Amino acid sequence: MNESKHIVILTTGGTIEKSYSEFEGALTNRESQLKARLLSLLRLPKTSIEVNEVMAKDSLDMTEEDRHLILEQIKEHSTKKSPIIILHGTDTLEQTAKLVFEAGPWEIPIIFTGAMVPAGFIDTDANQNFTESLIAAQILPSGVYVVFHNQIFQVPNVQKNKLMATFETKDGQGDYRTRVEN
Repeated sequence: MNESKHIVILTTGGTIEKSYSEFEGALTNRESQLKARLLSLLRLPKTSIEVNEVMAKDSLDMTEEDRHLILEQIKEHSTKKSPIIILHGTDTLEQTAKLVFEAGPWEIPIIFTGAMVPAGFIDTDANQNFTESLIAAQILPSGVYVVFHNQIFQVPNVQKNKLMATFETKDGQGDYRTRVEN
């Protein structure tokens, strides 16, 4: 496989893209941290990345109109027949992913990911989740997924586990990978 793979990334904010402002003394969503903090660290010689900033919001501040805007952006970019990755806050990621799932079926993989710790922090999980999403986008069949902490979940069977600070299936049957292998 020697051809370049095109992947569309939609940024919406959330913890994965929060940055600290010394002036404000606050950790907030201002602008996408994707290029500066995530893409700049990776070697992607056979991957063409297209980044589109949809919004810069904490997912707790997202409205239904915001979710529909994300859906419309996915519909618009899905015509390119390239996988789509959405960087999203984890608190309401499940709601947006379910809306996108219900708007299907889709002819491409659509992957939601985020982080529990902002990309600029030493102990961030942003690098891992984003890198795993890039790989998943190239190998998963069409559908809507959440990629998080070395697991792949099919939407709508996913929920955030706040106590464990990760995602899990709603039915306890394991992640996508476990079901495919069995």
